[in-house]
Amino acid sequence: RVAGHDLNKETRAIRSKISLTGQYAAVDEKLTGRENMYMIGELCGISKKETKKRTERLLDQFELTADADKVSSAYSGGMRRKLDLAMSLINLPEIIFLDEPTTGLDPRSRKAMWEIIDGLRNQGVTIFLTTQYLEEADQLADKIIVIDGGTVVAEGTPDELKSRVGDRSLLLTFATKNDAKAASKLFSPEDILSAGEGVTISIKTDGSVTYTKRIMDILYASKVQPIDMTFHAPTLDEVFFALTGNNDKKKDNDEN
Repeated sequence: RVAGHDLNKETRAIRSKISLTGQYAAVDEKLTGRENMYMIGELCGISKKETKKRTERLLDQFELTADADKVSSAYSGGMRRKLDLAMSLINLPEIIFLDEPTTGLDPRSRKAMWEIIDGLRNQGVTIFLTTQYLEEADQLADKIIVIDGGTVVAEGTPDELKSRVGDRSLLLTFATKNDAKAASKLFSPEDILSAGEGVTISIKTDGSVTYTKRIMDILYASKVQPIDMTFHAPTLDEVFFALTGNNDKKKDNDEN
């Protein structure tokens, strides 16, 4: 079932619940923002009265009201993307496909688009988001599917995927190599993620204040104190490189 409708028997009803915002803004540049909205409303078979009502609400939501009567060719890239998404929402879809909606946007416009997408999610809209920006997926997605060469190589929540490539860690920097070596001996080998010949060691942590305090108490009691410390958590970038990199290596081995 899709949006509560039987896939075999209610295809027309299902189509009416789905909308799409493509990779490139599909606005008619000869029309104003408001006229673009009216055109889509008419194509969706929505009454003029209802189309006007939804248009005003969406223009306000996307902060386009002040420019609604300007031809869309005069819009910035960010404004066109917002208008394009507003047009996709005029039929009140329950499912929307967003194909790289923030590509080419400046950081301010990208952040504004993230807020809009997050708002749609909070309203109960199911969103299929294609993106090249892994930070975007981490910020917005409840579930992520990683695709490599057309093949699904992993899926799960952001935290589930991150847990596949490593643990959270506390990176401690000491004044001397001897201090770093002495500190590494205070913890079990299972807790030490890395301790080379330099002045830093990496200790496994769950990121909590309690766990961090325990580490610092051990160091303080032994009079071995770091001069700097930073937390590190696996990122989706690391997930992507780990998963797709393994596939590349496997492919190379198969070819050899």
